[in-house]
Amino acid sequence: MSSSLKFGVFAGALLCAIATHAQDRLFDAGKPLEIADQGAFSVPGRYVQVGKDTIMAGQMFVQYQVPKNKTRPYPVVMIHGGGQTGINFLGTPDGRRGWADDFVAHGYAVYVVDQSGRGRSGFFTDVYGETRKSTVDNATPRFTAPETKKLWPQAEKHTQWPGTGIQGDAAFDEFYATQVETIGNEAMIEELNRAAVGKLLDRIGPAVLLVHSQAGVVGWSSADERPQLVKGILAIEPSGPPIQENVAKGAPDFFGDGPVTRPFGVTRGPMAYDPPIKDAAELKLVRQDKPDAPDLARCFAQAEPAHKLSHLAGIPILILTSESSYHAPYDHCTAKWLAQAGVKNDFIHLIDHGIRGNGHMMMLEKNNLEISAFIRGWEAANVH
Repeated sequence: MSSSLKFGVFAGALLCAIATHAQDRLFDAGKPLEIADQGAFSVPGRYVQVGKDTIMAGQMFVQYQVPKNKTRPYPVVMIHGGGQTGINFLGTPDGRRGWADDFVAHGYAVYVVDQSGRGRSGFFTDVYGETRKSTVDNATPRFTAPETKKLWPQAEKHTQWPGTGIQGDAAFDEFYATQVETIGNEAMIEELNRAAVGKLLDRIGPAVLLVHSQAGVVGWSSADERPQLVKGILAIEPSGPPIQENVAKGAPDFFGDGPVTRPFGVTRGPMAYDPPIKDAAELKLVRQDKPDAPDLARCFAQAEPAHKLSHLAGIPILILTSESSYHAPYDHCTAKWLAQAGVKNDFIHLIDHGIRGNGHMMMLEKNNLEISAFIRGWEAANVH
């Protein structure tokens, strides 16, 4: 076979694959996309001096879509987690419709951000400092194939990743291609994004925040700072547990104690507690002697009488946890901390609603649109 003929066969197969890929995206959702408006903008950060030069840091890239038939009163701002960008919500690594388009197709205006210091928001070494990177050895057991190492009790129940979840599998390779360097200083990440989301809300008005993983601290702190503009929080496995990291290390003793990383309970930075506190040390802590169940971590709580998170009280809050994620052992601790602090929330296990086998990156998994429909249903019933 001549080289030109070989190329023609290859090109034909490639075009066929692309067409099939596009067809999958078109027909895997119940409604077509009908857009009234779409675009992108950047939320300005702050000017800083680097030597003799003036630059900007803390800016945030935002892209948005407004449906032709907008049926929900508030837009949804989707904020990705650590090492990720907004691409998490734009599609799946095997070519299916993502949460952003699904929400738009069902009547929501949607804003998808790249966190400050991430992706299209830009990284500025002189200001942001050292980074941390996702590796294949970290991403595989944590996100795509937790069943292979079983570092936490629920890991073996994972079934929903689209493919093997291992390097060399097409869906894994496309997912891993989206992983990016992140600011190493977690407190800086929280501070920058709290400010940027606040400015975004000032610009677009009242909104619902959909936060995933590391962005959990951004959701709580942004609502604390702009309580009148946050009409609901959809917390998808938000960063946790309160106070101290849970280290998943495998059988027989699955859980170990990591560093104190959220000294204000659910955030690294200060929150408006009532009675007021000036320092996180003023929160008097107690810890469960035994967990609520054998496969769960032990929770921290405040010693009574508890300080209240008054700015968050009254905001409809969903905390959603999958069956097999590394969050499954401890997300209930976040829900309990908030409830004790006077913040009513709905803590929901997907398995209690017949949605099984999901991991932490549920927005990318085979049943992602089933989960999207559940979240939309909760939002419609609780955010007014």
